[in-house]
Amino acid sequence: MKIENENENDNICMNDIFNKSLMMVSLGCAKNLVDSENMCYIVQQNGIELVFSPEEANIIVINTCGFIESAKKEAIDKILEMVEYKNDNSKSKCEFVIVTGCLAQRYSKEIKEQIPEVDAILGTAAYGMILDAISELYNVKGEKKIVIHAEKAGSIDHLSANRRPTTRGYAYIKVAEGCSNRCSYCAIPGIRGDFHSRPMEDLVKEAANLAEMGYYEVVLIAQDTTRYGLDIYGRQALPELIRLISAIEKITFIRILYCYVDGITNELIQEIKENPKVVHYIEMPIQHANDSMLLRMNRRDTQARIKEVVKSLRKEIPDIIIRTTVMVGFPGETEEEFVDLLNFIKKTKFDLLGCFVFSPEEGTPAYIMRPKIPKRVAQKRYNDIMETQRDIVSRKNSKKINRKFQITIESATDDGVFYLGRTYQQAPEIDPMVLVVATKEPLEYGKQYWIKVIATSEYELTGVTI
Repeated sequence: MKIENENENDNICMNDIFNKSLMMVSLGCAKNLVDSENMCYIVQQNGIELVFSPEEANIIVINTCGFIESAKKEAIDKILEMVEYKNDNSKSKCEFVIVTGCLAQRYSKEIKEQIPEVDAILGTAAYGMILDAISELYNVKGEKKIVIHAEKAGSIDHLSANRRPTTRGYAYIKVAEGCSNRCSYCAIPGIRGDFHSRPMEDLVKEAANLAEMGYYEVVLIAQDTTRYGLDIYGRQALPELIRLISAIEKITFIRILYCYVDGITNELIQEIKENPKVVHYIEMPIQHANDSMLLRMNRRDTQARIKEVVKSLRKEIPDIIIRTTVMVGFPGETEEEFVDLLNFIKKTKFDLLGCFVFSPEEGTPAYIMRPKIPKRVAQKRYNDIMETQRDIVSRKNSKKINRKFQITIESATDDGVFYLGRTYQQAPEIDPMVLVVATKEPLEYGKQYWIKVIATSEYELTGVTI
């Protein structure tokens, strides 16, 4: 493969990276995964081989999450683990460790000072510089130098319509980068920059390329997917984008994640209802349901507005699956405010729900808010929410016995007894998988089959092929 260097005056020795191998470790959310896939595409196009074992890699890249405390700890632990491969030549042939992503953007100085074994630090605007960073490291020829590019936050320049996903049976399409909502607890705007939509023609081209590769289910994602288009078209253009993607013949399913309540317009609801390719599933994080709490969180919603949107979705699309996320333990959350949230969940009966305990993040308004909620109180509230939701899901699942669903097979259980798959009611990675028994021939990963549900548990469904 020919390696091209567009800048003839650049003294980086590109030949030094030819035939090197790279392992990508991608942490965090689906949006991070798309960034990782695009970095892999960039290096592959320039002669670097992708490997899946740290023992085989000359270069190890850790694309980190740094959104909440648990994610930061996971990222640091993974960096320290990968550094050991560089330190022990008998263990691997690793020459360089590179840290990218949210943690790199947020804590580049700390990483440089506290983990000096890291050779390069690339923030969220520097994914497209991965090849330059690798070349620069090889060009210093033995001199210790840490390459850092973390000045700016957020960019879409690295996103390519030609990337090859690492997922099976579905592929994410990142429609925008960054966030402009400024929720008081969230560090994302500082890490990822303001909301920046990708041009519609680029996204349609990407969807068409994915379809040609055999990815017939596309999942549209962004920090706030319903905001798509406002910055470059002056309007919420998600319904229009969906229509253009659905015109691609080989695309059979379009799924939408990360939808803010105030962006779920009547036009979007009608598009989901009337477009046969749009999956009747929507992820709609509400974070809370008490008006005072929503105001302190700097959310634009009210409980009445959330009720209105849920009612409209269920009226227009009776079989829609609504997934949400809530937060407990936010500074100042009273018992009455928490009970208001809990009662709202009991009445609304979301099909799927995730819950987080508030994580204080430096640089956000909530970081200095008081009074803090004791950890034991926050944990009890979390447990109460999850117990309530477990009962809701269990009752909903029991009504699915003997119902038939089309399912996409993705993998198998470790013991090989069951296949694992998703109906339209489960989104990739975030929802429980369906256990599937093949009644006749072996099933193929990525292919679709019809099943009948024969058993349910609190969260899981078990089905047999028909």
